[in-house]
Amino acid sequence: MLHHHAKLERKSIVMLLFIIVTVLVGGIVEIIPLFRSETVIEPVEGVRPYTPLELAGYNIYIREGCYNCHSQQIRPLRDEVARYGHYSLAAESMYDHPFQWGSKRTGPDLARVGGRYSDDWHVAHLKNPRSVVPESIMPTYSFLANNQAELNEIGEHMKVLKMVGVPYTDEQIANAYVDGMAQAHTEDTDENVAGLLERYGDKINARVFDGNPEMVTEMDALVAYLQVLGTMVDFSSAQSIEPAGDVAADAPAEDKAGE
Repeated sequence: MLHHHAKLERKSIVMLLFIIVTVLVGGIVEIIPLFRSETVIEPVEGVRPYTPLELAGYNIYIREGCYNCHSQQIRPLRDEVARYGHYSLAAESMYDHPFQWGSKRTGPDLARVGGRYSDDWHVAHLKNPRSVVPESIMPTYSFLANNQAELNEIGEHMKVLKMVGVPYTDEQIANAYVDGMAQAHTEDTDENVAGLLERYGDKINARVFDGNPEMVTEMDALVAYLQVLGTMVDFSSAQSIEPAGDVAADAPAEDKAGE
């Protein structure tokens, strides 16, 4: 065997071809399985596609570049888990196109922000961040409370997401506008809210998020999106691992969402 190997080493072109073939075979073996999502994403109970209103808020989150300062990825390190909560699971981002992991943190991670603060806190924070976090450098987004949420075309967005694997049903797409309005306006829409809950589950946040029942605003949509982050996963069904690293001595259990 060694004798044949020596012959190969004396022929540089042949050896180069063998190296290329070896790299290609190794690459195929490593990469091809990753194209099958079931091999890299372990399904976790509770994860669902965004409702139309949450999806509209997700679009606003991207439009305003919130990912530039806030990540949505908690690493499995003791200090991260102590500060933000359970480490992020791949299944949590399986319906995000694109995902919002982020690359830096000027502000805190938002992967577990859902339910951590009240709607009023989020509205006040978005209108004037320094009213709730004096040291915040976040810009104001008060204009969101005056802009009507774009729900007329949200069904078309859902159709596209369905094409790339998000399991929206035809019924959900057909009722996208009604469901979006129902989630933000609970008054006199009992039947529509019941339909929303039937299509997406009974854990949907359905209420007037921005305090203004006269119009479904971009503020409603963004707050609805923020309030669902980190709340879908049933962590009791997720595989638990021991976070790596040492606990930071000053890692707070709570964090300020406007820093």
